[in-house]
Amino acid sequence: MKTLQPQKVWNYFHDITQVPRPSKKEEKIINYLKAFAEKQLLDYKIDTAGNVLICKPATKGYENSKIVILQAHIDMVCEKNSDVEFNFDTDPIQTWIDGDWVKARGTTLGGDNGIGMAMMLAVLSSNDLKHPALECLFTVDEETGLTGAFALDNKLLKGEVLINLDSEDDGEIFVGCAGGIDTTATLPYTLEKSPEGYFSFNVTVKGLTGGHSGDDINKGRGNANKILNRYLWSLNKVMDLRIHAIDGGNLRNAIPREAKATVCVPYIEKENVRVLLNHFIAELETELGDIETNLQMLLESEKLPDTVIDKKTSDALLNVLYACPHGVKAMSRDMPGLVETSTNLASIKMIPDNTMLITTSQRSSVDSAKHDIANQVEAVLLLAGAAVTHGDGYPGWKPNLNSEILTTAKDSYQKLFGVEPQVRAIHAGLECGLFLEKYPHLDMISIGPQMCGVHSPDERLSISSTQKCWKWLVEILMNV
Repeated sequence: MKTLQPQKVWNYFHDITQVPRPSKKEEKIINYLKAFAEKQLLDYKIDTAGNVLICKPATKGYENSKIVILQAHIDMVCEKNSDVEFNFDTDPIQTWIDGDWVKARGTTLGGDNGIGMAMMLAVLSSNDLKHPALECLFTVDEETGLTGAFALDNKLLKGEVLINLDSEDDGEIFVGCAGGIDTTATLPYTLEKSPEGYFSFNVTVKGLTGGHSGDDINKGRGNANKILNRYLWSLNKVMDLRIHAIDGGNLRNAIPREAKATVCVPYIEKENVRVLLNHFIAELETELGDIETNLQMLLESEKLPDTVIDKKTSDALLNVLYACPHGVKAMSRDMPGLVETSTNLASIKMIPDNTMLITTSQRSSVDSAKHDIANQVEAVLLLAGAAVTHGDGYPGWKPNLNSEILTTAKDSYQKLFGVEPQVRAIHAGLECGLFLEKYPHLDMISIGPQMCGVHSPDERLSISSTQKCWKWLVEILMNV
């Protein structure tokens, strides 16, 4: 990467990929930013949440311009393929270049939001750029709770303009985003002795595309949890199926790519299990074949376990997972093509004390609709006898099409590339809504280079788009 242009941006991005930075474990990257600020002789602050603010004075002639806040988050989504040995707490990301793309080997790349950080560091360390006074804000834990943005003091920032660098679409300016809320459920179970004369097997769903539960929810991609459960539910309808173990998905903001279960059925049904799987795979190929070209469902015989989940809970779990909604629930009437409301059945885990944990997340650009879909999910989970809780949630960001910084960004893009950028809202969550609550005067936009497969091991970052975005950012700063 160090041979790529702009060299300073890619050098910093390479450095960032070498520093482990899972959400809620950002100490190493915070220390990296602290060392950077001290080396560059720049003023910095680290608040109690771990957010880092690095300030740089205006260049000559820009002393009277509005102070500009550049912002990115420092944590990354930690997803890997199941066959990859990797420890996100200690291991550097293994990057490689494939044509116009920077990728990682079997894990998430961390371009979200490492490339935004890299651009900010490149601005801070450059002496040949023209810009107003800058406040560069690096926030913690965006991916698993927005706790850095929630904890931000409303007196920390002096800037009037904020440019968020956490978007992932080339030549697009985002001026609004969805709000979100998490809904989780716990379902206790008891263990029973496995019935005699039963055949045990593992069933695995893998090879799905996955992706961001906001940005990619409208692309019709398969949800491994829903696919696995649909097959198990169909078996349970015609034979006595007992669950020993089940595990699917990981993060609330990622569409599940893999899921697996260990189950058993009467030995006499052994052949029917395979026959029904073949029929089910044929159905999936009809439904998802042009979208999920690498989908695999695998059966593997397993020694009969000593225990299984009690039948009542097992049946309740299969029913509630089947009934639990997933995907797009409504499209925006104000901005054609924008998802308004969605929900993601994110993960199913067996946790200590014989408890099943089901994690879901809901998003909407309409606050009442966000709570309505969360309540629908809660109602379904309650029918299974689960205990349900909601997270604090975060607000959306209402578009301001009369924004001054929006005009500057559009004019800068037109000047550089000869075409107008698209102005959009995004269904994914950004920290901008929380910033606006604390600083109602802020004039904000969000931009970034092209990334694909974000929140999955297929994540990739466009080299040419990063070059464009850097030129664009420099031009915007020069014209604020």
